[in-house]
Parts: sequence; C-alpha cells; structure tokens
Amino acid sequence: MDTEVNPEHPVSGASVPKRPAPRLPGREPELSRLTSLFPAVLGGSAASAVLIGEFGMGKSATLHAVAALAGDAGFTVAVATGSRLESHLPGGLARQLADALAAPGAPRPAATDLCGPAGESEALDLFFGLVREAAGRGPLFLGIDNVHLADAWSMRCLAYIRNRVAGLPVLIVLTSLIGHPPHHEVALLEMAGCTPASITLNGLGDAAAAEILGLAPGELATACREATGGNPYLLQALRPRLLPGADPHELGSSLIGQVLHTRMQEFPHAPAILQAAAILGEDAGFDLLAQLAGVDELDALQAIDTMVRLHVLNNSNQPTLTYSFVRNSVLRDMPRTTRAVSHARAAKLLSESGAPAERVAAHLLEATAIRIPWGVDVLRLSARNAVFSGHPELAARHLRRALEERLTSGRRVAVLLQLAHAEFQLDPSAAAKRVREAVDNIGNRETAAFIATAMLLSLCGGQDARLGISAAGQIAARLDAGGPDAVWPLLCMTYLAEAGSRLGPPPEFRDFEEQWAPLTDPAAQRSRSALLALDAVRSGESAQDALGHFADALTGDDGELFEQHYFFTLATAVLADEPSHVDRLCRVLDVEREPWDVHVPHGALPTLARGIALQASGDLQRASVHFESLLRRFDERGGTTTCPVGVLCAAKLVECWVDLGRFEAATSLLDRMDFVASQGLFTHTYLLYARGRLRVATGYTRFGFEDLLSCGRRLAHHGMRFPGFVPWRAHAARAALALGQADDAARLAEEDMTASTRWGAARPLGTALTTLGLVREDDEAERALNKAISTLRSSPARLQLATALTELGTLQARHGQSEKAIETLRQAVELSEHCGARPLARRAAEELRSARRALTPAKDNEHGLTRQENRIAVMAAQGLTNREIATALHLTRRTVELHLSGAYRKLGIPGRAELGGALAKSQRTDAR
Repeated sequence: MDTEVNPEHPVSGASVPKRPAPRLPGREPELSRLTSLFPAVLGGSAASAVLIGEFGMGKSATLHAVAALAGDAGFTVAVATGSRLESHLPGGLARQLADALAAPGAPRPAATDLCGPAGESEALDLFFGLVREAAGRGPLFLGIDNVHLADAWSMRCLAYIRNRVAGLPVLIVLTSLIGHPPHHEVALLEMAGCTPASITLNGLGDAAAAEILGLAPGELATACREATGGNPYLLQALRPRLLPGADPHELGSSLIGQVLHTRMQEFPHAPAILQAAAILGEDAGFDLLAQLAGVDELDALQAIDTMVRLHVLNNSNQPTLTYSFVRNSVLRDMPRTTRAVSHARAAKLLSESGAPAERVAAHLLEATAIRIPWGVDVLRLSARNAVFSGHPELAARHLRRALEERLTSGRRVAVLLQLAHAEFQLDPSAAAKRVREAVDNIGNRETAAFIATAMLLSLCGGQDARLGISAAGQIAARLDAGGPDAVWPLLCMTYLAEAGSRLGPPPEFRDFEEQWAPLTDPAAQRSRSALLALDAVRSGESAQDALGHFADALTGDDGELFEQHYFFTLATAVLADEPSHVDRLCRVLDVEREPWDVHVPHGALPTLARGIALQASGDLQRASVHFESLLRRFDERGGTTTCPVGVLCAAKLVECWVDLGRFEAATSLLDRMDFVASQGLFTHTYLLYARGRLRVATGYTRFGFEDLLSCGRRLAHHGMRFPGFVPWRAHAARAALALGQADDAARLAEEDMTASTRWGAARPLGTALTTLGLVREDDEAERALNKAISTLRSSPARLQLATALTELGTLQARHGQSEKAIETLRQAVELSEHCGARPLARRAAEELRSARRALTPAKDNEHGLTRQENRIAVMAAQGLTNREIATALHLTRRTVELHLSGAYRKLGIPGRAELGGALAKSQRTDAR
C-alpha cells in the first residue's frame, strides 16, 4: 500500500534532479495522459490533474514518475507529501512546497510567515507570490501526494492559488485516496482547479502483474493478479511468499494486515468491521458483520459505507473484503486465540441464522482448541454432503475436527464410522483402522447396532457398500454376546446390503434360519418376516406367502428395512397391486427425518412407491407426474445416475413414457443414464428392461430383443424367479414374433406361463396368458386370451387388461367374429384411452375400424358377401387350398373355413365346386 515515505523519490524540499523516470509496469496509459498536459503548460497555460486510487495502487509512484518526466521537459519540480502524522501541523505541506519554490540563493520564507501570524491574507499572498515567481522563471510542476492527509492551512493555500495561476505555466498534480472522506473546509476540486484531468488507477493486468512478480505470463500470474486485484503494493508483498505449489488465494502477509488495521483506526468502528469481514469471508452479510463486530447497526452501517468507498470492502449485499490476499493478511495479523474464538462466534451466528451446514462447518474447522459441542452434528452433516459431492478429503477434515470434542461412546463410534467412509475413498487401509477403532469404542449395544444400520443405509453401493458390510459384520460380532434380539436387525440389514451389492447370487438365506426361534423383540420378529418375504419373492413360489410376510413386516413403524434400496425395489414390485399394503408402506416410509442416503430427497421413497402403484394400476399420467417431479429433485442432488433409487425412478419413468407414447422424452432420459456405472442387481436390470421396451416400440426390435434377453439372464444369474419384477418374457416374446422367431416366442411364453402359475398373482398370470394367446392358434389362443381377461379383471392392472382385450378383439376379427370383435375392441379403446396409453389406443382403434368395415357388405356383389368373405371366395375359386389362403392372409385355417361357409350360404351353393360359377353370375348381374 502507499507508504508514508518513499525512499526512492524526494518528498519535499529540493527540486527533483534530472534522471530517467522509473519504469512502472502497466501504468503507461496514465503517464501518457499526464504528459499530454505538458504542451499546454509549456505554452503558458495552467493545467491540473488528480490521481485517485485505493491503498497501494501506485499513486505515489506514478506522481514521482511524471515529476521526473516533467523535470526532463524543463519544468521546475516541487513535490510535497501529506502525512497523517503531520495533518495537525498548520502549513506543513505548504512549507514543503515553499522550500522547493524559492529561487536559488534567495532567503526562504519563515515557517511562521506561511502560517499567517501577520494576517491570513498576507500569508496566502506570500504563498501565491512564491508560486508566481517560480512560474516566472519557467514552467512549474507542483505535485502534492496524499492530498487527503494535508493540514487545513495547506489545503486553503492550494485552494487560494487555484484560480490565480490560470494564466501561468503551472501544472498541478494531486494524488488522493479513493473514497476518503473530505477533511476540513476545502474540497479536492477546490484545490485542483475547476476542470482537472481526473485519472483513476485501477488494478494491473496479467502481463504487468507477471512482470512485477518475475513470472512468465500464465495461470499462476493470473491467480496472483486475482488474489491481489492487480494492486502493485500487494503484488510486491505476495512475491516473496510464492513458494512452489503455493495457492495465491491462500496466501497473506501479517505486515499488510497490520498496515491496513492501522489505516482503519482513523475511522470509527472500522477496525472491528475489518476483522469481522475477514473472519466471515463470503458469509459477510450486514447483520452478521454488525453482530460479530459487536457494533451498533447504525455505527456498523457508517463504517461499512466508509470502507466500501475506500475499496476495502466490495460494494455488494455481501460486503466482503475486496481481495483474498487482503483477507488472509488481516487473519494472519490476528492472534490465534482471537481468530479461533471469532470463528466460533461466527459459526454460532451462522447456525442461528439458518445458514447451510457447509458454511457453519467452515468456521468450526478454524475454531481450533475451542469446545463447541453443538457443532458436532453440523460437522457430520457437512461431511456427509461432502462425501457424496465428491470431496472426501474435506469430509475427513470435518470429522477429525468433530473427534476433538468430548463425545459419548456412541457418538464417537458414529463419527469414527463416518470418518472411515470418507477415508475409504482416500486410503482403504486407514479406513479399516478407523472401523477397528470404532468397534473398540462400543459402549451401548443398541446404539452401536443403530449406528451400523444407519451406515449401511447411507451407502449407495459398490465399494462403499463393501466397507459398510465389513464394518457391520465386525460390530455384529462384537454385539453377539447380547443375544439374538440385539444383533438380529443388524444381521438382516447386513444380509440385504450383501445381497444387493453382489454381482453373483445372494448369500444363502439358510444361514439365518437357526437364529429365528429365540427371537422375542417385535422389531426383530418384523425383520424376520421381511426376510421371509424376500426369500418367497426370490424363489417365486407363492405370492400369497410373500404378501403375508410383507404384511407382518409392515405392522410396526420402524421402516428402515423398507428404506434399504434392494428391499425397497422388491417390496414395491410385489405390493404394487395391493392398495391397502401400498398405503401402509407409504405411511411407514414417510418419516420426518432426512433419509440416510444424502442423494435421496426427503419424501422420495413414499412418492416413488405411490408412483409405482399408480403405474401398476394403469394410471400412467399420474404416475409420470410422480416420477418426473421426483426425478427433478434427484437431478438437483446429482443422484439420478448414481443413486439406486434415482436410477429406479428414471427407469420407471422411461417405462411409463413408452406406454404413453412419449418416445423422444424416454430416449433423451435414457441417453443420460450410465449403463456401465449402474451395475447394481436391480437398477441395471430395470434400465435394460426399460431400454428394451423403448427399442422394440420405436422399431429397433433386434436390439430391444437382446436387451430383454440380457435382463432375463441377469435375473436368472441372481436366482430371481419372481415373474412380476419385470415382465421381460412377455415383451421378448412379442419381439421374437416380430422378428419371425416363432419358436423362441413360444418357448418364452411357456416359461412365463409356468413361472406365473407357480407365483399365482393376477397381474403376471394375466400377462402370461395374453402372451400365450399370441403364440397359440385357433381355439387355444382364444381360450388363453379369454382367461387372461377374466384373470386381469380381478386385479387393478387396467393397462394389461386393455392389452388383453386388444389381442382378443384382433383375434376375433381374424376369425370372422366381427360382432364380438367390435364389442371387445370398443372396451379396449375405452380402457387404453383411460390409461393414457396412446400407442395401444391407436392400435385398438385401427382394429375396431377394420372390424366394422368387415361387417359392411362388399359393394361389388349382390349376395351381401363381406369384403373378407369375397376375398377368400375369389382365392378359393382360383384353386388355392384353405392352408394356402390362411398363409397368404395371415389367418388360421379355421377362420378360412368359417368365411367360406358363410360365402356358400349367401351364394346358395353346396360347396367349392360351384363357387366359380356363382361368383361369375354375381358379377354379370352387377354389370347389368
């Protein structure tokens, strides 16, 4: 910053000797503007200029550089410098100028003469006389540095001569601190003249900053310029601190902090606001500044106003210090204890104002050696967010700070396990040590089990889940002496995490059976029921058994098991057709606390469960609203492609959009998903299923078929026999038919029928029967479709019912049962439109129009043959067999026989032999 005395340049007295002007990097434009005033002055006219800038911006250096240039140009140079230590001495600055203005060998005026002892006017005239005499000898350069610090009498002297030198070759250049409040009775413009050239010194650019620092232009020089605002004095102070690898934004100088603190002493309350602003950093709002500084709001406002005008604080709603180097310098000038206590107070104020945990935790980190018990929860929350936002090293810092507090054994275990999670991403071996340390600190068994369960629930999957499983296993072993009730819920959660994170079949469920008998705790019994339900689902043996176990598991209010990703995905797939169970599940999941997994928004699980149930009932529009609103919240947390629940939500939305006919939206969403990263058992399976359905629906049948088969292989690899999880076989069979692979379609349909019959629920059974109707022929196909419709009418699965009705109506139309087909297809159109399934509704409507046309007699015969009857009769008359006609028209032989029988009856002939003549006679009659 501008120094009081610059040893490189004279500050008073003698004229400046002629010597080359010092080089000032980046100040060439300002020097050019000042030297442009020389010709007018040399021609006999006065001129003036004012240089203004913030602390350290180079006002003094620029003034002395232009003074040296003026000396080279033939000016008599007189320079005086204002000083706060002399601002109370009358005439101090005027005396500096008088010494330089006196002619060589002439006696210098006494100091008392310039202070007006013989009268004020005489003293002013004396000063003006000195200026006039000097200007008479040649052009005169008057430079006054730091004029804002001049004493009142000197300022009056400068104001007195301002208009009296208009016709003299005098150049007056003043420098002043920007925004400095005016002192005494004379303003800056009154001293500079009526129309001074006003030049504001701004920060240097990258090239000039690099030159001052002795660096090559580049990122480091740019960072240094940003940290200092290009302030030359700050750049000089920064230079010796630029050690290899140092971040300029983290550097500071205690000397700069001391200088700035001293400079602020002349402004009431400014030092306290300065320190508060340095402590708060980006959190420096007006209220917090005033409170932390301990200053009345009106006084704080006045101090902030002054500091903003001085460019010490930014002119914004968050009046932070202008440059990071200044802030760091102020902090380094503060004693450590003062700084730590101030950060602790700032953390408390921020917490009370509702600031984000990350901002509060940033101050808690700096409040070292200060006991802040309430801050542990804040540090843990901030660490949790940091881990899932990809900053484990910051999370570890927060948690190590939390361990400095006096913690109960339970809280210490929780912090140690959380720290193990953060360190696991940095150093797995260190994380293992933290887990062992946590186990050694276990005091209360229930607390330890709860903490381990929470850890398992908070980890999305992958390697993180492996850490959670390992930690939970060690804690379970430590708690085993407490009996089955103490360890069983934790074992259940560990089993679920293990099953959901494996790339192969899940662990053997039988390993847990021996521990069932002695369970007495209701929560343990409910968790036992949950695992029995899971076992029933995986085996695919009995929907009734699975629903019964799920109902038992839902009798309590402890829904942690249902929050587990693996279990939630399976439970919603089974319970979607049971409205009462869905309602109970949503109530259990709708907890007040935030979800364990930071990627999962509050209320996400009940919203997703409700959306899955709506989709299962065929209410596609409402289901898509649930999924879309939830997906936006996952996007905000960055969990759409990484969190299993987010991936599940996206996959269900794609499936919903396919049924709604919104193919472009579905394609766009799938393009965002990471099929490589989403390798979890069910999340990736759902993505494959959704993509397979989309590809088949949009004409990429072969690729869609492969996706659906891959989906089936994954489920088989994991031992999942539950047919209602994703009905992949039904859609794969349709794709196989479209590809001409009838045998594959029949095989898939039979497999689906076997699995659905074993499971026994209406939806998968009705879906399998519908698929069977597509691959069977004649009466068998119709019986299968009629049975599918009867089965689905007893379930909420309206979309599947609409599909079955469409297939049956289409089959009836092909068989010549147009009246039946019309009624069936009318129901299909109405139901599919109610579901919002546009592609299905369009297909059903087209089939309905065809069926109605088939009932309309053909216009080219008098016997009332329908178009289909006439077509088949003509082909038969041409000699084609029933089989050949059926193949050509994609009909069954039975259908061909029915149409021919109707034609014989209408034409009044006994059989095929008379068919040609009857048709020819009919055409001749029509011709007449």
